[in-house]
Amino acid sequence: MAGVSELFFTDRDDANRLLAADPMALLVGVVLYQQVPTEKAFVGPLLLQERLGGRLDPHEIAGTDPGDLEEIFRQKPALHRFPASMAKKVQAVCAHVVDQHDGDVTELWNNAATAAEVVARMQAMPGFGEYKARVYFGVLAERFGVRPDGWESLTPDWPSIADITEPDDLAELKLRKKAWKESQG
Repeated sequence: MAGVSELFFTDRDDANRLLAADPMALLVGVVLYQQVPTEKAFVGPLLLQERLGGRLDPHEIAGTDPGDLEEIFRQKPALHRFPASMAKKVQAVCAHVVDQHDGDVTELWNNAATAAEVVARMQAMPGFGEYKARVYFGVLAERFGVRPDGWESLTPDWPSIADITEPDDLAELKLRKKAWKESQG
């Protein structure tokens, strides 16, 4: 992907570079980004890639026996706090990318006339509601220049990972996010 050379979502440079270089890695990280710290979610794609023999191929993940994929997610360190559930979610998203976009993650945003179309494509993926779709779109818009018409209105208007531009931003984001959640009541 054109844009940044790494995303500072983890304390591992190799994971941060993978997130910036491989659209599938970023998507897997976004799927894992719930009920775990940011760092845990976004190191997951690197660990999954290593356990799959060096590739994050949506065709391969979608076609893996669900029990085998769950075991891959459970290997220590587990890829998520809820490895069985997340293995199913990642597999379902990969199947969607294969079925709807010929296995090309970038087709979620390529050739979209508007940001609303991109976000709608994201929300069509299993487990992606408005919040997750807008966070994912925010990262693409802010870090990779994916900015179809109307993009400004669909990036998060709350503290999100799209705001992270430097290694130290993650700690500050956690504080801002906590304050924002408290202000929402």
